[in-house]
Amino acid sequence: MKILIIGSGGREHALAWKAAQSPKVDKIYCAPGNAGIAEIAECVPIGAMEFDRLVGFAKEHAIDLTIVGMDDPLVGGIVDVFEAEGLRVFGPRKNAAILEGSKAFSKDLMKKYGIPTADYRTFSDPQDALAYLKTAKYPIVLKADGLALGKGVLICEDEAAADAGVKQIMQDKKFGSAGNKMVIEEFMTGREVSVLSFVDGKIVKTMASAQDHKRAKDGDQGLNTGGMGNFSPTPFYTKEIDEFCQKHIFQPTVDAMAKEGRPFKGVIFFGLMLTKDGPKVLEYNARFGDPEAQVVLPRMENDLIDVCEACIDGTLDQIDLKFRNDACVCVVLASDGYPVSYQKGYPIRGLENFKDKDGYYVFHAGTAFNENGEVVTNGGRVLGVTALGKDLKQARANAYKAVDWIDFDNKYYRHDIGKAIDEA
Repeated sequence: MKILIIGSGGREHALAWKAAQSPKVDKIYCAPGNAGIAEIAECVPIGAMEFDRLVGFAKEHAIDLTIVGMDDPLVGGIVDVFEAEGLRVFGPRKNAAILEGSKAFSKDLMKKYGIPTADYRTFSDPQDALAYLKTAKYPIVLKADGLALGKGVLICEDEAAADAGVKQIMQDKKFGSAGNKMVIEEFMTGREVSVLSFVDGKIVKTMASAQDHKRAKDGDQGLNTGGMGNFSPTPFYTKEIDEFCQKHIFQPTVDAMAKEGRPFKGVIFFGLMLTKDGPKVLEYNARFGDPEAQVVLPRMENDLIDVCEACIDGTLDQIDLKFRNDACVCVVLASDGYPVSYQKGYPIRGLENFKDKDGYYVFHAGTAFNENGEVVTNGGRVLGVTALGKDLKQARANAYKAVDWIDFDNKYYRHDIGKAIDEA
């Protein structure tokens, strides 16, 4: 089979790495890819939103399956475009990807079908939002309705901060058109857990649990980022919690989408908060998380291509989804200054240290080649240093050991990824 993966980050590197293990796969292309992906796939200089060019490439190269990694093309309707041309593609159609594309839609869906989530109000007029905030309970959460690279969420401690947040999102359009509408949500407390799942339109099969670290600095301080590290499984996601979520959140979400005439095929990322009143949905994503993919895929025993095809064909019930008993930890090496401003173009040293090291991986998030053919930094999040271990403590120790194998000017990372496991 010939596979095309769409995207350029650590998630797409992990998908390419996993796809390459399938005996069915002869050739992998990635558009646009990065310097790490180039080791296992042929990178193609086509942007993720260039649908016509991507379709043309898929036809010209007789691509058997396209896997869409990123949220923007999914929400933009790339799956519909590919399907209209008779091409097999893994991911939700546009009318289902709205589950991530509009927070207002997803909140209204949960309310309509009784899926546990935080109380909320939706606003299209900033003045109405400001009036509501005068009587709100704090802290409170403001969310840009549309896609904002995981950064369109503001936690506000008081009315002054919330008023400033409304200005940022709805008036200054800090997140562009994502802020045309806004959700104001009650602030929930508890452990945050991620559960990725495969969905074939009718049934859902969940992958191993994971736990993200969103804040830029140690101790969950600093600005929200796209994710500074991750570990899987999380000890806080117990068998009892899983049973509750399967019954009241996971399958009901898939059923709700089908009832709304929006059958979902692909991956649903359930962002959960384990509150004192039970698990509640924080957010949905319509694709693999990043860096969740980097800790879940190394533990997955199944052939990724088999599972993707089962989702497309509606035969997921025939797949016995299996994960290794060991644990996995990913530490993101970022450019100092991320997520605000940072320099690019620094040569990366030590990547060769991962060659033939079983259980150690380095997934490229923001890398490129310079004119001398060197791998250089090319983004805020640069690399995901990932390691397996017999348990979380060993996986964490292995990941931080591997962090020292790599160096580049401006290297920055959190030192406490997975530290919560010491408290479990």
